Amino acid sequence: MFRVITIEREYGCGGGAIAEQLAHRLNWSVWDKRLTAEIARLANVEPSAVRRCDERMDSRLYRLAKTFWRGSHERSSQAAGQVFDTDVMMSMMEQITAKIAAEGNAVVVGRGAPFFLRNHPDTFHIFLYAPRAEKIRRLVADGSTEEEAKEMVDNVDRERIAYVKHYFNADWPTRSLYHVMINTAVGNNAVIETILHTMHLVAGRPKATDYEPPKVPAH
Repeated sequence: MFRVITIEREYGCGGGAIAEQLAHRLNWSVWDKRLTAEIARLANVEPSAVRRCDERMDSRLYRLAKTFWRGSHERSSQAAGQVFDTDVMMSMMEQITAKIAAEGNAVVVGRGAPFFLRNHPDTFHIFLYAPRAEKIRRLVADGSTEEEAKEMVDNVDRERIAYVKHYFNADWPTRSLYHVMINTAVGNNAVIETILHTMHLVAGRPKATDYEPPKVPAH
């Protein structure tokens, strides 16, 4: 029996809305914006600081500077540890996703959740995608201009690719992680019905993966 669902998604394919609707159907909690709020609370930072680190790498300049800080005798390790960045967020995500999995009845959106929960047999993993035109259509319908939508569709997933490569040493998407990959151009209702039907079909069956991620970098 599945108690947790992870949803990884291409930007603009409607993954957030589908997660909300799916959680509503199941009467489960959804961890998307709630993850941002929880990390901000635990780290004692503004949600905007968490959003800046959300599924993207820190800048190359920042990472170079951080390497220098770690080796510098002029900065204490305590001061360096007070800086909130993507490394800190990833360490917190590992802890939070473990807690979510223990509690169950949750839909978790992105942020490395399929990787963190890859060995939990009661977790069902989904990847959602869509043609570029469909993603642009959805974003425009949500209020973006066409130019904004095109720019975000072309750039956000590049950041996610780099993020997954750096923190999990994996390609994005890592197909062996997922029970099902669905094109959301078929419509949200069809996606949700497919998810629920597939969960019922594969419940209790083992899912093998040869992926083993490296440890989250130490701070």
